[in-house]
Amino acid sequence: MPDIAGNPTGRAPVDLLLRFVNTRADAGGRTEQFGDAAGFNAWLAQSGLEAGEPIASAADAASARELRDALVTVMLAHSGDESLPAAAVDAAEQHLRRIAARYPLVPVITVDGAELISEQTGVPGVFGTVLAAVTEFAQRGDWGRVKACRNPPCHFGFFDRTRNASGAFCSSGCRSQASMRAYRQRRKQS
Repeated sequence: MPDIAGNPTGRAPVDLLLRFVNTRADAGGRTEQFGDAAGFNAWLAQSGLEAGEPIASAADAASARELRDALVTVMLAHSGDESLPAAAVDAAEQHLRRIAARYPLVPVITVDGAELISEQTGVPGVFGTVLAAVTEFAQRGDWGRVKACRNPPCHFGFFDRTRNASGAFCSSGCRSQASMRAYRQRRKQS
């Protein structure tokens, strides 16, 4: 996967995508990493995606949050979250289409195969690189295995490694919390 300057970072697309979507604050103590330009720049530096100096603005951080939230919504749909309105999934897919039009990808064909990369630099290159990771999953047939935890306070992104692609929670702790919540709701209703 290339960095924003088109250089290979040596990281798997699933790592980049999950690092990108797992930047939200949650009840488990994670903090918002895309809350402002400084936070987004820190994430870029930590991820090895920036060229040495701060490149992101507050508007870029807001765009990153929008892209991340659209991806998490689609990943929740992959998890089979019944509480997710179809309109939310449609809106997320529309947003991803608009983003893809703004940050086009270029095919690079070699003797060893082909890949899509972003030839843009800066933040547009980062967004293009994230979209290239999604595209690679879709081409391999693995996009449906990239999911978001169905436990509402979590929604942590994960790669479902179950044999039948039935994973819906990022951990046994989240599965237990969701089961207990459902049990209490059933008891309350009866």
